[in-house]
Amino acid sequence: MGKFGNKEKKTVGSITTASLSDIVFMILFFFMITTTMREVELMVNTTSASLPNATEVKKLERKSLVSYIYVGKPIPKLERKFGTEPRIQINSQFVNNYGTTPEEKQRNLEKDILDYIIAERERRDEAEVPYLTTSLKVNKQTKMGIVTDIKQALRKASALKINYSSRDKN
Repeated sequence: MGKFGNKEKKTVGSITTASLSDIVFMILFFFMITTTMREVELMVNTTSASLPNATEVKKLERKSLVSYIYVGKPIPKLERKFGTEPRIQINSQFVNNYGTTPEEKQRNLEKDILDYIIAERERRDEAEVPYLTTSLKVNKQTKMGIVTDIKQALRKASALKINYSSRDKN
């Protein structure tokens, strides 16, 4: 009778890991390319659904020269701390619009916006400063008085190029 099995143990070869580094780098590059870094953590509700509709929309040419001011109700997780009244957010913090009188509130708002505009101008090249645009992302439920106060503060800071973010009516 013939032999059917080999009594010798067969050894399994080791798995090659030569291409493992290539795969890891491909995944790393994929995530680096597809991930967008958020510059500002939004603390107010300014989703595209909450922005006002526009009849004529013009796309900004150089978004790198745009500074944003956000206005709206605080997001749900911050409502307990900041209330439900519309707040003004610059960068990742709320503007100090507190005071006992409306004049004091306006002074605080003007000071914070002036500091923000000066910081934005210092951060840019001197040739780009005349092209800086301030974009207001305002929730459509916000009263126009807040927007007027912001515009007055921007006027005093000599930031005269203002853009209103909106969504297309279509």
